[in-house]
Amino acid sequence: MKHMNSEVKEERTSNKKRIDLFLVPIVLIAAFLNLFKIWTDEYANAYYTAAVKSMLQSFHNFFYASFDPGGYVTIDKPPVVFWIQTISAKIFGFHGWSVILPQALAGIGSVLLLYVLVKRTFGVWAGRFAALAMALTPIVPAVSRTNNIDSMLVFTLLVATWMLFRAVRTAKFGWVLAAFAMIGVAFNMKMLQAYMVLPAFYVFYVVATKITWKKKIAFLTTATALMLAVSVSWAVVVDSTSADKRPYMGSSQTNSVLELAFGYNGINRLTGNTSVTGSSHKQPAQAQQQTASSETKQTSNSNAESSQSSNQSKSSSSKKMQAPGGGNQNGMFNTGNPGPFRLFQKGLSDQISWLLPFVIFSIVGLFAGVKFKGPYTTKQKESLFWLAWLLPVAVFFSIAGFFHQYYLIMLAPPIAAFAGAGAVALWSMYKQRNGWKSWLLPGGILTTAALQVYIMSPYVSSIGVASIAGVGALGVILALVLAVRKERKNAVTNYLGVAAMVVLLAMPAYWAMTPIIYGGNSMLPAAGPDSSSGMGGPPSTATNSKQSGFNGMQPPGSSSGNSSSNNQMQPPSGSSNGGQMQMPGGSSNNGQMQPPSGSSNSGEMQMPGGSSNNSQMPNSSSSKSSSSKRKSGGMNAEVNKKLLNYLTKNNTGEKYLFATTDSTSAAPYIIETGKPVMAMGGFSGSDPILTVSKLKAMIKKGEVKYFYLSGMGKGGQSDVITWIKENSKEIPSSKWQSTSSSSQQGPSGNGTLYEITLK
Repeated sequence: MKHMNSEVKEERTSNKKRIDLFLVPIVLIAAFLNLFKIWTDEYANAYYTAAVKSMLQSFHNFFYASFDPGGYVTIDKPPVVFWIQTISAKIFGFHGWSVILPQALAGIGSVLLLYVLVKRTFGVWAGRFAALAMALTPIVPAVSRTNNIDSMLVFTLLVATWMLFRAVRTAKFGWVLAAFAMIGVAFNMKMLQAYMVLPAFYVFYVVATKITWKKKIAFLTTATALMLAVSVSWAVVVDSTSADKRPYMGSSQTNSVLELAFGYNGINRLTGNTSVTGSSHKQPAQAQQQTASSETKQTSNSNAESSQSSNQSKSSSSKKMQAPGGGNQNGMFNTGNPGPFRLFQKGLSDQISWLLPFVIFSIVGLFAGVKFKGPYTTKQKESLFWLAWLLPVAVFFSIAGFFHQYYLIMLAPPIAAFAGAGAVALWSMYKQRNGWKSWLLPGGILTTAALQVYIMSPYVSSIGVASIAGVGALGVILALVLAVRKERKNAVTNYLGVAAMVVLLAMPAYWAMTPIIYGGNSMLPAAGPDSSSGMGGPPSTATNSKQSGFNGMQPPGSSSGNSSSNNQMQPPSGSSNGGQMQMPGGSSNNGQMQPPSGSSNSGEMQMPGGSSNNSQMPNSSSSKSSSSKRKSGGMNAEVNKKLLNYLTKNNTGEKYLFATTDSTSAAPYIIETGKPVMAMGGFSGSDPILTVSKLKAMIKKGEVKYFYLSGMGKGGQSDVITWIKENSKEIPSSKWQSTSSSSQQGPSGNGTLYEITLK
């Protein structure tokens, strides 16, 4: 034991004198995957980008993370990440890349932190391999290339981990307080998701520190109290502020941050009850199937245009379109069926699970011979920490009612840590011919290669049979050769071990590059040959990142004029309502997607704030995206210049340029103009913010005059919308629509513009 500690100390001392040259290419790989071509994403996730635009305009908007410059409603997350994005935009100018940059740097920082954390205890090669595994975990760069929160969240939790490890090494209580306070900061990034690492922190501190139980309890209690205080600090300030002096707390039903934290962004994620309408947190079963969260109501149709075109032959025969992912599509947004093997199901496995079998074998090797009562080595203690991070998070994703694929980045650090530590440990056991343990290395290689073949098999049309067969064959051959050569010690065996690791990382590396190769989706980031769809489904035929996301969608007031028939969407199999699927405010009929009730576009599907074209998005041949920048982000891709000119010209001092049902139509106009646009019902249109009496008062005070209404996102605002229609005059479409077409269908088509003036 003393000899091992002296070796670690000697290695640490020598490493301080020089840069690890092996780490340099790993960092460069991470930088390429996280940064390359982020400048092509002009809007990023437009919902959050609009908030940054608003936060740049005043400290009031900055502090509350207001979605709109008028301070009407906030976004649905706490502000810390968006404070950082706003500062970045202030320094570098307001661009899509400047709001993405902090997350991209956080992704690179996570790779470096994992190297430092693993190397100190498990050795430099373990640190290198862990860092490389983290960099090549597909969901890591996919998320880091957007302005979503999760990359920054993981980086912050790894900083907290570094503080905790330092607290144990130095036996200084101050570092314990700092570690738990950092988790409190992470809470103010994505609320309860930050607490998923708490079991690891508690278990590790109890096991690793050599102090009395009385002190352990006292220290952990104090640190937890500090964490809770930091966590709720912003929430208490906001909830204590008079509602008329701050924006409405977006996506909450009681205008409360705490309700948002422990409800919509907390327990409801586990139960799956995240769809809300009006003041109720519950919906009928049919409505719960139509949208699992206001956060993603418009994203189930975010496939690239060419992906839509490639599926027409299948949809034309059945008048339905397969849900993204093909095969087993149970679960919202291709997150599979709850169960112990959920992480191995299609749609999730290709994001995070490439190395899971090897990790399982590594865990067996690292804990082999450990006695429950100890004593534990430093390696065993830190292995316990990563296991206590991995297992609870894996269990959550295995049983959760609702989450998105990109949340799986929470599993990346422990998987990468075990991959690095396990590779060195299993190799050592193999070389020492340590009984049954020496079989763990070839066994881990063989099972991991088998899983990777399974993961790739649905994508044969995109990546080819040769790639899949090559990985499988090489994995089997190398595992068998290592098993046969187990009694030999020479350079050839060493090369075989290195080759096996390269094979196991080859396809994750390719998958990690797919957001660059095929284009990404900033609203629902995911890796894979269909990464531009953000749905983790079957490969699309899109190869141009400029055409990914929502480039084919039409802005409010424009008509697409490019439609094809028989491309109606089918819900994931296993959903309720006889396999039918609804969009918000709509109804289902024989498994086909229907427009909102009352629509005149029978059988057509309308996107939020967008156009309806026989349930189809334009295909690649009709795409209008030819610029060097793409405007995806799950929002309308363009601003209708004629509508904007009309609203600007006829504004007579009103605070809001116009009001609309939800954020989908509002966000691009906020980004382009920096002017207040009112999303009356918040992100999804279901927030109970506005009443008829309040709206009357706003109109009388001259705060708003124009209302752009599409059929979507009514939710709890149905009374308000009904009153608007009954007390307004409709503006002729010729005055504000960018084009005229027979496909124009009023409020259920591209939407209708109304004007209200009250004396």
